[in-house]
Amino acid sequence: MSPGRLATPRELLRRYGLSARHSWGQNFLHEVRIHDAIVEAAGLGPGSRVVEIGAGLGTLTDRLLETGAEVWAIERDRDLCGVLRAELGARPGFRLREADAVKFDYSSARDEDRPRPPIIGNLPYQLTGPLLFALLAHDASTGPWIIMVQEEVADRLCAEPGSRTYGGVTAMLSRVRSIATVCRAPRGCFVPAPRVDSAVIRLDPLPSPRGEVADAEGYRVLVRTAFQRRRKVLSNALSALAPREQVLAWCAAAGVDPRIRPERLGPEEFAALQRAREQAGEDEEPSA
Repeated sequence: MSPGRLATPRELLRRYGLSARHSWGQNFLHEVRIHDAIVEAAGLGPGSRVVEIGAGLGTLTDRLLETGAEVWAIERDRDLCGVLRAELGARPGFRLREADAVKFDYSSARDEDRPRPPIIGNLPYQLTGPLLFALLAHDASTGPWIIMVQEEVADRLCAEPGSRTYGGVTAMLSRVRSIATVCRAPRGCFVPAPRVDSAVIRLDPLPSPRGEVADAEGYRVLVRTAFQRRRKVLSNALSALAPREQVLAWCAAAGVDPRIRPERLGPEEFAALQRAREQAGEDEEPSA
C-alpha cells in the first residue's frame, strides 16, 4: 500500500467488522492497475468534479481524490457510508452523497465551470440496466461515463449492428454515446470474487446524435419493442406499436427495408423510423 493510501478492501472489511452484501451485488475492486486505468480514463485534475457510483469502501475514491478533483461519492449502504466518513471525511474534495444511484439527480453535479462532469462507477450486475437508463436520462449534462460492468455486457454494448451480441440497449446508448473498452477485470480482481469476469468501458458523449429525434422516450420504446421480437422481420416486430400497414408506411418514409431483422439496424435507421413515426402521428392529429 502506498503512503497515505487506504488499506485494502479485505483489511477495511476486517477493521470495521463488515462483509459484502451478496444481495446487493457488492464486490470490492482491489487491483491497483484497474484503479489506475479508471483514473487515467477520467482525465481528472485540480478543479475537476467527478461523480462516483457506489463508492463502497472508498479505495477508488481515494485514487480519485489524489488527482485534486472534487469527488461526489454516491453510496446507499449505511455501514459503508460510515467507513467512507471515517476514512475519507477529512479529505479536501470529498463529498458523500448517501443516496440510491438509480434515483440520483446526476444533473445536479453540473455548474458553470463544470457543465458535464464525468461519471465513474463499478455497477452492481443486477442494477446495470437501471443505472444505464438513469444515466441516459442525464446524457446532456454528464461527461464521459467510465463504468465497470460484467464482461458479457461490455461486449454487447461495444457490438456493431448485425452482430449476434448487438441489442436494444446498444442501439439506445450508441445514438448519443461512443462506446469502447478501457480494460478487462478478471474475477480475481475483486473481494469477494464474483463468478464472472468484468470490464471497464467508456461511453463518451457524441458531438451530435446519430440520428435526431423529437421524442427520445419514443425512440427507446421503438427500439425496445423491435428487440423484444428480434427474431422476426422488422414489420412484424413493430406490429405491437401499430397496424402492419402503418409500420410499412414508417419503413417506406425512413428508407428502411421492412423485411430485415431489427439487429441489422443502427441507431441512424432507428432514428429515421422514429421520425417517420412522429410525422405520422402529427399528420393524424385533427386540425384545430
